[in-house]
Amino acid sequence: MQTPYLAKILLYPIKSLDGIEVQEATILSSGALQYDREFAFVDAQNRFVNGKRYPQILMLRSEFSLEQRLIKIKFPGEKSAQAFHLDEERPALTAVISDFLGFPVQLQQNTTMGFPDDTDSPGATVISTATLTEVASWFSGINVAEMRRRMRANMEIDGVPGFWEDGLFAASGETVAFQVGDVRFLGINPCQRCVVPTRDTYTGEAYPNFQKIFGQKRQATMPTYVNTAQFNHFYRLSVNTRVPVAEVGKMITLGSSIEICQ
Repeated sequence: MQTPYLAKILLYPIKSLDGIEVQEATILSSGALQYDREFAFVDAQNRFVNGKRYPQILMLRSEFSLEQRLIKIKFPGEKSAQAFHLDEERPALTAVISDFLGFPVQLQQNTTMGFPDDTDSPGATVISTATLTEVASWFSGINVAEMRRRMRANMEIDGVPGFWEDGLFAASGETVAFQVGDVRFLGINPCQRCVVPTRDTYTGEAYPNFQKIFGQKRQATMPTYVNTAQFNHFYRLSVNTRVPVAEVGKMITLGSSIEICQ
């Protein structure tokens, strides 16, 4: 049997915009990965500008250079991208995003934790390549790459069967320890999904009955070893984590072996 290994590390420097694949990532004091959801646009009510509230944000294409602190944004219908420095050109960046959305936004930054959906468990989210492949097969016209963009997990594990990551949590309040190279993570619970995965990552269009199909298929394919007490519904996928204090400052590296601690 193949050894489980870290096949992808994905960071999302600005919440709700495109992610980037990296070779390594550093664990912050909060347990989050450095640069992941470091920034977020907010509206006048200080609410996140995300695909949940504003599907048109999904129509933006973005590329990041973390070393140069640059973002390139391509707006729908435009041939070329516009580049902005994330630290020095924030007013210009927020101005073009405000123009595109039709209402004023601000860009907030949190270098300690970023802006995770689950602030209690802000560690990297985990999913397997086989899971993404299986879930994509439930929906006509959705391939693995598109499902990956919809689920937006940080660590993707290969060399394991589908839904392997469902073994990384136990009963509510309990944790399952696992190693990624020399970094220890604590699996907490299956991630509750919002409306975002129902939407096309390029157009924002909703897939008909996505949540219903997902819930039925998820329940039907649930591995027998899974603690289903954490499933008050079956619209859950990927695993939320925390990180022990001793792991802060360590790095996860692409290709590292994965092991569940006994």
